[in-house]
Amino acid sequence: MRRTIAIVIVALVALAGVLVYNRGGDAAGGDAAGGGGRGGRGAGRPPMPVEFATVKRAPVAEQILVVGNLIGAATVEVVPRANGRLQIVSVKLGDPVRQGQVIARVEDSEIREQVRGAEASYAVAQASIRQREADLKLAQNNLDRSRSLYERQLLPQMTFDDVDARHQAAVAQLDLAKAQFEQAKARLDELKITLTNTQIVAPVDGFIGKRYLDQGAFASTNAPVASVVDIRTVRMVANLVERDMRRVPVGTAANVEVDAYPGETFKGRVSRVAPVFDPATRTAEIEIEVPNVGYRLKPGMYSRVQLTISTRGDAITVPRNALVDLGGKTGVFVAAPAEKAEGTRGGSASQNVMTAKFLPVEVGIRDGEAIEITKGLDTGARVITTGASALKDGDRIVAANEASGRGEGRGEGGREGRGAQPQGSSSR
Repeated sequence: MRRTIAIVIVALVALAGVLVYNRGGDAAGGDAAGGGGRGGRGAGRPPMPVEFATVKRAPVAEQILVVGNLIGAATVEVVPRANGRLQIVSVKLGDPVRQGQVIARVEDSEIREQVRGAEASYAVAQASIRQREADLKLAQNNLDRSRSLYERQLLPQMTFDDVDARHQAAVAQLDLAKAQFEQAKARLDELKITLTNTQIVAPVDGFIGKRYLDQGAFASTNAPVASVVDIRTVRMVANLVERDMRRVPVGTAANVEVDAYPGETFKGRVSRVAPVFDPATRTAEIEIEVPNVGYRLKPGMYSRVQLTISTRGDAITVPRNALVDLGGKTGVFVAAPAEKAEGTRGGSASQNVMTAKFLPVEVGIRDGEAIEITKGLDTGARVITTGASALKDGDRIVAANEASGRGEGRGEGGREGRGAQPQGSSSR
């Protein structure tokens, strides 16, 4: 009996404890819910630290980047015009050459002998002409005397005809001598050209880019001896898509960068634009020329070229990280005064807490880290930069430097409160 009474008493005590606990939990939950409702959006979480930038006017330029390899203004394979063994190769890799400079020579002793023989035949032809001219002059004199005698009937017709025939023969002999002279002259000129062809000359100004054959090797008209590259101006061939093609006319400024000279920019321009597109890639070729002062740029270097396609001298700009996309609209966040929060300890909110407000804007030129704003902002306004991508309209924010200052203050105060005790108190 006593045991049963004890069990009933314990059960009643436990039930009373559960009822008291539930009543306290409901009250606390109601207070929390009420506080959240009164505090508004974001009252349940601390304000987000952000950074600001001032909207200002600055020059902007829109650029596109193309990459490729540099090539020389002209690269020419030097091929001999006569077959034979190379007697001399007078240049080495990298040597500068001028147009018309002899860089190699094919053996020419046999051709020189032929030239001497042709010169002798040429001299004989000249002498033959002089002889035939003398014979013609003598025949002309005889014909004149015979005609005078014939007209006075002192010379028979037959004799006059013989003198006239000898004159005609002298004229023909002179014509033959002149033809033989022209033939000898043509042969001599031909051999002189052949002799000249044994000299291999540089076709353009530039440098020896490659040397294929050495002295003593056999050269033919089908194989180059060396290559000459003109690098007074270097160029790069790049491909542009249809969207960018219309914005890159001839004369567009170009800034060229190469890995060999980090941080240095070489100025160039677009010199040519292809009139057709490649149907496979839907791109068109452009050529960019860069003056190569000091020959520092070398063909084959990998290059990056920035083409300036649009400029604005005085534009309203914001940093790139201030621009966000919210609900399909492009805009920026600015700070607005926050509504006074209730339900917080002490009954008031910090005066440094603000609210993020989204402002739609229209964008113009995008220049690296700066973006042109054509509509929606004025100079002097402050926009949120760091942290803008994580915000929503109406979020509570605080300047990053102020947030860190308050955190340090709280930390120091907390440590001070925990570490120091009021005078006259004792620890239990």
